[in-house]
Amino acid sequence: MIVGACTLKLIIYESNSLKDKRHIIKSIIGKIQSRFNVSIAEVDLNDSWQTSIIGFACVTNDTHHADQIITNVLKFIDGDGRVEITDYNIEIM
Repeated sequence: MIVGACTLKLIIYESNSLKDKRHIIKSIIGKIQSRFNVSIAEVDLNDSWQTSIIGFACVTNDTHHADQIITNVLKFIDGDGRVEITDYNIEIM
């Protein structure tokens, strides 16, 4: 069993309040869950209205497949104009 995990820090440009931030983050998380079938959640900076740390993970039987899923999720988030990835950490166990 191979587990691929990634944490990433986001800057949310369109957020002027915690309500705006939660709306944007929920939208991104929902789209990623349905499209890539990964476990994903906001894991830190819950009270900051322009930054967020999101974590996601996948379970597979192939290291290459785990890396491919993580890369595709990162590309998807990077393509969303509402947020910018400032840092990320990938672990494949």
